Amino acid sequence: MKKINLAVIGATGCVGGAVLDICARFPEIFSVRALAAGSSAKKLTELGRRFNAEILCLTEPESGCWKEEGFRCLTGLRALSEIVSDESIDHAVFASSGVAAIPALQKALSRGIDVSLANKESIVVAGPWVMPLVRRKDQLRPIDSEHSAVWQCLRDVPEEEVSRIWLTASGGPFKDLTLEQMKDISPEAALKHPVWKMGAKITIDSATLMNKGIECIEAMQLFGLPDEKVGALIHPSSHVHGMAEFIDGTVRMLLSRADMRLPAAAALAWPHRLPAAERVLSPLEPNEWKLEFREIDETRFPCYSAARIAGRSGGAMPALLVGADESAVRHFLNHEIKFTDIAGVITDVLEGYSGPAPKTLEDAAALTSEGERAADELCKKRRKI
Repeated sequence: MKKINLAVIGATGCVGGAVLDICARFPEIFSVRALAAGSSAKKLTELGRRFNAEILCLTEPESGCWKEEGFRCLTGLRALSEIVSDESIDHAVFASSGVAAIPALQKALSRGIDVSLANKESIVVAGPWVMPLVRRKDQLRPIDSEHSAVWQCLRDVPEEEVSRIWLTASGGPFKDLTLEQMKDISPEAALKHPVWKMGAKITIDSATLMNKGIECIEAMQLFGLPDEKVGALIHPSSHVHGMAEFIDGTVRMLLSRADMRLPAAAALAWPHRLPAAERVLSPLEPNEWKLEFREIDETRFPCYSAARIAGRSGGAMPALLVGADESAVRHFLNHEIKFTDIAGVITDVLEGYSGPAPKTLEDAAALTSEGERAADELCKKRRKI
């Protein structure tokens, strides 16, 4: 297997950590050439030294001038495009959040190198301007566990034989609560996810199931499927990460331990599989398999419902949804609105918009900002109640 030269954008985050863990366990296969992060200079430098990287990039450096001996140091968002344009890089990993790295993602795809992606906003907000740049099958490889599972289930399957795909959700910490019981949920309680260890924003999105709704929009773009062919189910054990149903009525599912290193390994080494069972973690034994599935109650999880409506509506709605959710979650974490207010704020933003659909990537990014500003105003009003 030819050695793969990697650039990892979002290197200091949870997903970036999973990617780098795989690189550390298989140094004979992966060479980390470039690392990028937001403002964590110390951690980025430590990773650079550990992996013998040549290029380091901070997109939001605390000081304008940033240098570390032994590295080619870059700063600013434009530097991300410079990194993926480097001839030494043949695989770019996008593990950062937000829309800032979209131009670099476009550059990497246009250049024809392999791309592993764990950035929902890039597809939900900018799918119409990203997906047409994919040059070949499996050039763009999802790292999120659910999309990775579906992607692997669809391996070598003709498009016309796919009837439906299913994403799974753990259900978060409140899957058994009534809507009335959810009114008094604190940010501290919502941050205790039963399965995954993630950042604060995505953990809250998992508790409201907004994350699953956004993932359904992403799946529609990634796999070229209409809304009615994309579904989600609550699967409390989180052993099955995704499923594909075919026109003959059979279903293929991917089952594994809940560990981000597994989808990371699948994306990095594709079309090969790494001996992760030997070097990463043991596989699930058959007596551990738990195949309980539940329908998602959209009355109790209105954030999921709002995301599905946005996906069906298209146009400006997905970008507005992402921005409004960013704001509402931030205000909830600051104890300024209730847990059950998050969905109301987002729905009001979507229903209050009467403008045009985005025609360019810049329009879509502006709509995300507009959704965030509109939600900020609504959250301020709710705080006064």
